[in-house]
Amino acid sequence: MPVIVVTGASAGIGKATARRFLDEGWHVALLARRMDPLLELAQGRASALPIACDVTDEGQVDAAFAATVARFGRVDVLFNNAGKMLKGSLIDDLSLADWQAMVDVNLTGMFLCARAAFRQMRRQAPMGGRIINNGSVSAHAPRPGSVAYTSTKHAITGLTKTLALDGRPFDIAAGQIDIGNAMTELAAQIGAGVPQADGSIRAEPMMSVDEVAAAVLHMATLPTGTNIPFLSIMATAMPWLGRG
Repeated sequence: MPVIVVTGASAGIGKATARRFLDEGWHVALLARRMDPLLELAQGRASALPIACDVTDEGQVDAAFAATVARFGRVDVLFNNAGKMLKGSLIDDLSLADWQAMVDVNLTGMFLCARAAFRQMRRQAPMGGRIINNGSVSAHAPRPGSVAYTSTKHAITGLTKTLALDGRPFDIAAGQIDIGNAMTELAAQIGAGVPQADGSIRAEPMMSVDEVAAAVLHMATLPTGTNIPFLSIMATAMPWLGRG
């Protein structure tokens, strides 16, 4: 069975995606800071490996990948999903501490996990694998008051492109899924009402998180030699295409 590492697997997109891969018969390493939700998700599933891991901690990330390989023998796919959001604010109301916390999780955490996956994938036999980064439609167009979040998601696009290029000699494919308005705990406020570019506050259409999991599965199961470098999936009527 193929092996996937899912970060941020305790809730939302990560949890839904991990569950979908388990249902499809994959070995799944479940990474998150909170262990109890991981144990609940893994209950009764021999193919699940729950690992408490803070993606901003280099040692914990490397140990989590080592544990995955010790249990399952290799890493075929990383779904680099763990992330955070902040309450919207203008840049001059954003503290350096909040900025740094966002960068630590959304950028440095993804770097550390991608590095660990890349290292394993180019040394295992057979060599290769696939890294799927969770971007956002904010990697294309920002929401008002989202300077920290949007900056990190633009940075993830650069990470994805570089991984896709540098991974070619080692049969490592890299892609990014840019998600708009999936119904999760983090994004619930969007469905209740959020600021728009014209200054109004409106509720936005949402989509099932299970549709995101299905899209990640599609990206992960492409044959060797085929890659989706960027995939956008969104609630059909959300205002992204008309922002501004």
